[in-house]
Amino acid sequence: MSTFIRDAQVITMDPVTGSEPVTRSIRIDDRGVITAVGTGLVPEPGEEVIAGTDRLVTPGFVNAHTHSWETLYKGRYDNLPLELWMLFTYPILGADPLPAELVRLRSLVFALESMKSGVTTLVDDVLETPSQDLDQLAAVFSAYADIGVRANVSGHVINRPFVDTIPYVADLLPRDLVAQVRGQSLWTGAEYLDYSRQAFGRFHASADGRLRYMLAPSGPQRCTEDLLVGATALAREYDAECHIHVLETKTQAVTGEQFYGRTLVQYLAELGALSRNTTFAHGIWLTEADIEVVADAGVSVSHNAISNLKLGSGIAPWRAYLDAGVTLGLGTDGWSSSDTPRLHEVMKVAALLHKVTEPDHRRWPTVDEVLRAATIGGARTAVLDGVTGSVEVGKQADLLVWDLATLNFTPRQRLDHQLVYSENGSSLEYVMVAGRVTVDHGRLMTMDEDAILAEFNAMLPSVRAWQNRTDALAGTFLPAFTQAYEMCAHADVGLNRWSAPVRGRVPDDRGLQPAR
Repeated sequence: MSTFIRDAQVITMDPVTGSEPVTRSIRIDDRGVITAVGTGLVPEPGEEVIAGTDRLVTPGFVNAHTHSWETLYKGRYDNLPLELWMLFTYPILGADPLPAELVRLRSLVFALESMKSGVTTLVDDVLETPSQDLDQLAAVFSAYADIGVRANVSGHVINRPFVDTIPYVADLLPRDLVAQVRGQSLWTGAEYLDYSRQAFGRFHASADGRLRYMLAPSGPQRCTEDLLVGATALAREYDAECHIHVLETKTQAVTGEQFYGRTLVQYLAELGALSRNTTFAHGIWLTEADIEVVADAGVSVSHNAISNLKLGSGIAPWRAYLDAGVTLGLGTDGWSSSDTPRLHEVMKVAALLHKVTEPDHRRWPTVDEVLRAATIGGARTAVLDGVTGSVEVGKQADLLVWDLATLNFTPRQRLDHQLVYSENGSSLEYVMVAGRVTVDHGRLMTMDEDAILAEFNAMLPSVRAWQNRTDALAGTFLPAFTQAYEMCAHADVGLNRWSAPVRGRVPDDRGLQPAR
């Protein structure tokens, strides 16, 4: 059945009206495609009509960087910088492969909270520990097909020993631990590319095109050169996203100089491992020259404001990116590094954070820029801007319908501003993905959410026991990683992305108290 939304306030994010609310009617055909957006339209016989009175319609939000793996670690850790936090959330030793059913449930829970908060597209950089197989990947695709979300889903890969991806660590650890980590079996570049070709053949453009496979070399320092170059080429071949973590932390800025004698961006550029299909997750510690390289290559950046704050990674150069013409998306990052999949919170934090980076208020983030990053910009980073991200004829009807008769929009002033600064998701009436209502007044319509949560919660005792075991093993690495982190923190890399200069030394005896 086709749907007609009559005379609503609409933020189209199209090239004409952008984020300015305008009165429009919207027609959606039975394929979930927007066929008309305009004034003076009337319903056709048999169409389901949604009255637009006191309603705002916007594109669905695009979470341009997240990790559903971390669903199992939500709320577990705090006050750990990335290099220390990863020891526990992505354990180096002792992690058993997760059964496909737990992967499926984990993905359902993640998509459930995401969609209920207005996220219609996920860029899910799925990393399994110790490695991902096709059955685990199939479980993610199956979950997302059933729940109705749109998603890019990766095979995330690290194919260098983790102790060899951070400066100083291998020299600070006991030799037996280094040998144990280096002795682990890792994919070759050729094996990962073969796996990805199988994934493209099996999963890409599944669920009527809603779900796509993407390449995801973890980071330039974590992958071999042949893998980085091959993944970039394969993404272009399939017109898919190549998603890679680049310069998330100062430690990674030191890594580029220590390992390659240049920045990680320069290293990737010289390899030929950058393209319009490439998206950098985070992109904080780039130099001005790096940003020019990114802009010239057409690379996009997913900005993860909350995660970057929680992990103390730094403040991304928002205005420098936009001045250079780089497309920005917004991401929550994983459920452990930000403890939320709700992009609304990221929007508000991003809008506020960059107002304190310089006194020139004319260069602070605008509401239009933030909404653009949350919608059409995020879609562009995912190589989906021809499919979703704006309310335009020919695009999929990934839409949010907001109730304007709520306290969040009272008094009714500038709706675009109130959407970013006042709304917390509680005014959301309907979520549509490809024209299908997936959430109706806070209730999931595609599956039994109570059954999902009950089944997931029943598995948590064994999950926590497994996590406690891997936490204990990870703790053996903590002193060496802490020392390496501090050495990098005090190194001179020619720029600073923290809110203050480094002073003193960080104590290394604060300990870790995981949930029990």
